Amino acid sequence: MKKRTIFIAILLFFSVFVFMAAYSQEDIKFVDNSAFAKPERAPSLFAHDEHNENAELEECSECHHVYDEDGKKIEDESSEDQMCSDCHAEKASGSKLALMKAFHTNCKGCHVKEKKGPVMCGECHVNNPAAGK
Repeated sequence: MKKRTIFIAILLFFSVFVFMAAYSQEDIKFVDNSAFAKPERAPSLFAHDEHNENAELEECSECHHVYDEDGKKIEDESSEDQMCSDCHAEKASGSKLALMKAFHTNCKGCHVKEKKGPVMCGECHVNNPAAGK
């Protein structure tokens, strides 16, 4: 009986450990707009993991792109460990798009190209997040 209790306790411990590890990384809920001095709209609703699953995106570089000095996209290179604002400032600089333009070109541009996903302002920038669900 004692061995069975110990076995169940160990099994329960490992089950909890696996469950916690699987759900420990909180899914992003909004696009970070903290780089904007005075945001004009609410941050965009964006459930990162759900979006990628629904869009069947497996490669991070689809959204988290890297360009070389000539402005050519480097395939299979990802900027997922960086904020968009690390490369894009609020105002355009040289060949780099302004941050708002970069978001809209990347996100909305893909939605238009794929003919699915939100493209109107209020579909992403929702003042009442509960209404966006």
